[in-house]
Amino acid sequence: MTLVASAGRRRARAGLHSEQPAAPPALPAWPLVWLLAAYPAWWLLGLGVLIFPIAAVPMIVLLVRVRAGGRRVTLPPGFGWWALFLLAVVVSIGALGADPAGTVPGTAASRIVAVAYRLGMYLALTVLLVYAGNLRRAELPVAKLTRLLGWLFVVTVAGGVLGMVAGRFEITSPVELLLPQGVRTKGFVQSLVHPYAAQIMDVGGGPAPRPAAPWGYTNTWGNNFCLLVGFLIAAVWGQLTRTRTKLLGLAVLVVSVAPMIYSLNRGLWIGLAVAACFVAVRYAVMGRLWMIAGLVVAGLAMGTALLVTPLGGVVSDRMANGKSNGVRSFLIERALDGIGESPVIGFGSTRATIGGRQSITVGESADCERCGNFTVGGNGQFWQVLYAHGIVGTVGYLGFFLSALWRFRRDRSPAGIAASAAIVTSFSSMFVYNSLVTPLAFMFLAYALLWRNATQPEEDA
Repeated sequence: MTLVASAGRRRARAGLHSEQPAAPPALPAWPLVWLLAAYPAWWLLGLGVLIFPIAAVPMIVLLVRVRAGGRRVTLPPGFGWWALFLLAVVVSIGALGADPAGTVPGTAASRIVAVAYRLGMYLALTVLLVYAGNLRRAELPVAKLTRLLGWLFVVTVAGGVLGMVAGRFEITSPVELLLPQGVRTKGFVQSLVHPYAAQIMDVGGGPAPRPAAPWGYTNTWGNNFCLLVGFLIAAVWGQLTRTRTKLLGLAVLVVSVAPMIYSLNRGLWIGLAVAACFVAVRYAVMGRLWMIAGLVVAGLAMGTALLVTPLGGVVSDRMANGKSNGVRSFLIERALDGIGESPVIGFGSTRATIGGRQSITVGESADCERCGNFTVGGNGQFWQVLYAHGIVGTVGYLGFFLSALWRFRRDRSPAGIAASAAIVTSFSSMFVYNSLVTPLAFMFLAYALLWRNATQPEEDA
């Protein structure tokens, strides 16, 4: 009887253990961590923004694997808005063969490569958003994600300093060497695989380097500067406690002023002012009125620096030489004219204008590459989405990020406020900067950070 009872107890214990559900599989953070932490290396290798679709492959595999293992994979709140945008991108491909009035005629086949590139990047970044949002606290704390984004601001400042002191620095990357000569010499391909420190541009006073490293374009550099600066501040002053770290963070911010000014990015300057005002108001609403005083002091300090250093002359010269203003106005008019022809789905992609803003006979030449044939939709994400994907695509795109600001408006953590500020500044920059690829990636990571703060409130953000 004793042996029978003992065997029964063993079977009972075995039954209890067998009824316990297996722990859901872990989702590793390494694809996202290495994507962000090693971005300078990807840039030097010639991968640059190409690393995003490459990283999306293991992310998809890992998401499918953990889903098959019983772990729930969720889509971000408000994803229906983004799905509407992606649907508009796909449907608008049907209008690629159309030639709006005043644009260079072409065929759908001649435009499909650019469309495939943009669609592929939109899908890759969507995978990035889903992957980052599904990582749990134990797999990648929000605090670590904040520090990774703050690290990329440090990288942006270092690239800006490089563009100032060695504006003609460039290297031939390993990826570039693998491409046929006829492919790698094309301007667009060069921006993808050829690392360079700055763009040499004449915006007043003759050709001069404007920081671009490691983001490919000066405007993208300025856009990312504005999107990422809040994460450095949140990481250093909101999460870390060591005095030495805070001093290093302050040093980075002080150094960043010079490339920020010398970039001559007026959109960046406006974006920083919008971000500062947004953060000050958020903290004032929380009862921390000292932020308003801090904003005033920071403004006075910046004004003093502009008065007593050569930076003031750079700003005044830039404001007096707005060569791009006429081109931007011309392109906005063309975009609005075009949307009148195809308001619902747009034209599937951008178009080149016939001639320039002063004459239809003006065009690109070896002596003047920027004399006409301007890109309608190339002067800002808003205008590109409106022109290429119509009102439907624009509603989906704007609706996704606006819904995030409203849904996560109660997030008062330093990282959450930095993420909200990044999305807010994207609304000011979308009228002058295009967001694909890296700016949209950082907007998505800001969204993922807010999303995770809402679902994991116990996490130290």
